[in-house]
Amino acid sequence: MSELSINTTQNVKINFIAATIGERLGAFFIDLFIIISYSITISLILFRWLQLDRLMVNIDPWSERAIYIVIYSPVIVYSIFFESLFEGQSLGKRIVKIKVVKIDGYQASFSDYLVRWFFRVVDFFSLFGLAGLIAVVTSKNAQRLGDMAAGTAVITLKNKINISHTILEEIGDSYVPTYPLVIKLSDNDMRIIKETFKNAEAKNDQEVLYKLMAKIESVTGIKNQSGNHSDFIRVILKDYNFYTQHM
Repeated sequence: MSELSINTTQNVKINFIAATIGERLGAFFIDLFIIISYSITISLILFRWLQLDRLMVNIDPWSERAIYIVIYSPVIVYSIFFESLFEGQSLGKRIVKIKVVKIDGYQASFSDYLVRWFFRVVDFFSLFGLAGLIAVVTSKNAQRLGDMAAGTAVITLKNKINISHTILEEIGDSYVPTYPLVIKLSDNDMRIIKETFKNAEAKNDQEVLYKLMAKIESVTGIKNQSGNHSDFIRVILKDYNFYTQHM
């Protein structure tokens, strides 16, 4: 099990555990099963029961190809759609509990998922998937070629360095949140905020605390109502936990 160290732009070192080959293959085969199930189901409905192929007899080949592309487009965009929707997780990855993250500490963007999606042809279908498998086994951060191109890695969420464990804050049942716009942030954002906050508080670094507060305000549109940098960030952490636990 290899450890992945991420140095964020705030110079905070975060350690993750890279997903194993078994976890990645497990997620891949679950996704493949879902894709095959969809393809078989939609084919039975449209071509056996509704007999769509008979209606397509008199249309030109280009129109026929266009119809097939529309019908099977969910298969084509499956991975990029779900990874964008679930912030780095396909349905298979959610079940296996692994996730795509940026190796610079930021949340992966749509363009990152798009690069990974383009490279699937090379990683999974070149030499029966050997290209991607060899890349994961031999690379420092257990990255396939698509991950290297996108600057991402796949981590496991089933260990003590789990993202959710590190962002949890104790809040009582009677807790009343202050900043609803905090939900604009992601788990990864909160991980970085909490790590930076803890380090700055330990060193009593008011400049870093101020910069962290200003960054949160600029990204979320929230305005500090407490007048104190540390109190504001503590409330942000608790509010995020409140909203994510009650969504």
